[in-house]
Amino acid sequence: MATGPPSFLSLIDGVTIGSFLLVALLLFLAYALSVFLLPPRTSTKLRIIFIWHLFDGLIHFVFEGSFLYYSFTARAATGLTGPSSHVLWGDSAVAYGARHSQAPLAKLWQEYAKADFRWGESDICVVALELLTVFVGGPLALWICDMVRREDQRMWFWVTVLATGELYGGFMTFVPEWLTGSHNLETSNFMYKWVHLFFFNTIWVWIPLWLLYEAYNTFLPALQLQAMVSTVSGTASALGGATFGADSSDEEEEEEDSEGEGKKAK
Repeated sequence: MATGPPSFLSLIDGVTIGSFLLVALLLFLAYALSVFLLPPRTSTKLRIIFIWHLFDGLIHFVFEGSFLYYSFTARAATGLTGPSSHVLWGDSAVAYGARHSQAPLAKLWQEYAKADFRWGESDICVVALELLTVFVGGPLALWICDMVRREDQRMWFWVTVLATGELYGGFMTFVPEWLTGSHNLETSNFMYKWVHLFFFNTIWVWIPLWLLYEAYNTFLPALQLQAMVSTVSGTASALGGATFGADSSDEEEEEEDSEGEGKKAK
């Protein structure tokens, strides 16, 4: 007898619950540290920016850092021979990735790989993107948190840099896959499509877009003020030059009159 697709509840097991709890724990830790590290006068907007970047950095280090670790260390023999440009180190005889480990965080990636198959293996394009995410995006997120704590306004430039990087990373993760027919994505299952793929990935779209909007609204008044100051300075310089020129002409005329009166006296 034919059976339908598995129900939503049947897909929620211990690994799924543990994964969700770990995400919630990291978010709570980011909030708790915001209470401990930020001055009470910190605005709600800056507090949210601090919490987001700390949560973002923790996700990069804990989750995606573990993905990189298993991508380089967990292995299994494939029985294949010969070089290949599609596998790690070009060695087709060995397969790398979280699928080949029984560690707790590896099981987390095995669960996510049910929605996006590339995360179970050491997919070269994904690994390349995650190297930037973990070793550049993670530290930058924590540095932004420190600048928020110190009320350093230079943070807005780095917020812009990181938000742009997050959007680019998401684009390069999914758009090439969509253009090739989404062969590595499980889109027929509600939980895998809307929870694993849509919800957990579009968080890194909507929040970076909001941060870019806030950065733009911070930069714009400063740029307008700078343009106004430049205009006023230019006008003042022009007026000063004209006045100086008029004064010089008056002095020359007075000198000429004095010389004429001296000649008459002789």
